[in-house]
Amino acid sequence: MAEAERIIGTPDTPEAAGGAEPEQSDSGSDAARQDARGEQDARGEQDEQASPDEQDSADEQKPKGKRRILVLFAVAVFAYALDLVSKMIVVAKLEHHEPIEIVGDWLRFEAIRNAGAAFGFGEAFTVIFTCIAAAVIVVIARLARKLYSLPWAIALGMLLGGALGNLTDRIFRSPGVFEGAVVDFIAPKGFAVFNLADSAIVCGGFLIVILSFRGLDPDGTVHKD
Repeated sequence: MAEAERIIGTPDTPEAAGGAEPEQSDSGSDAARQDARGEQDARGEQDEQASPDEQDSADEQKPKGKRRILVLFAVAVFAYALDLVSKMIVVAKLEHHEPIEIVGDWLRFEAIRNAGAAFGFGEAFTVIFTCIAAAVIVVIARLARKLYSLPWAIALGMLLGGALGNLTDRIFRSPGVFEGAVVDFIAPKGFAVFNLADSAIVCGGFLIVILSFRGLDPDGTVHKD
């Protein structure tokens, strides 16, 4: 009887042995799946960490751009106000009077009306210069949306303030709208008479040339040709 049970039970032994191998295989696949899940979780954590950093970088750029725009308009308002006040004083105190010598014959204040461009050039094209000044203002306003460079903000602010100063004269001064003569009063010896708006435009343009040669773009990037 024991011999019969041994013979009958013999086939169960390979099954038991064979069953052990699938269990090992299942445990191995479970470990592989756990490793894969661990890698996915690690990648997910990295993505979660990277996304806030990228969002923070984008959030930092927005206030920076707004500050540069504020600088641009602050410089423009200062240049415009300085030019406007100086012209009001010149018209009230100096026009139709003898020139005032500041540094002997080398520099004096002399009130004149200029229908041309900066430094008295092109008096026959007053309307054209008025349109150009208006176009410059529009271009600067559009460019301000992509402005992230402080030097460019200062340069464009000087251009904007100077253009607004002379454009105000061309619109509101005689002989008529868009044909008004600009008030000039700074008269160096041997040079054309100009005003503070002309000075702001020239200084802003000169700064833009320097920034362009240095490879600095208005958006703050630097390129090398």
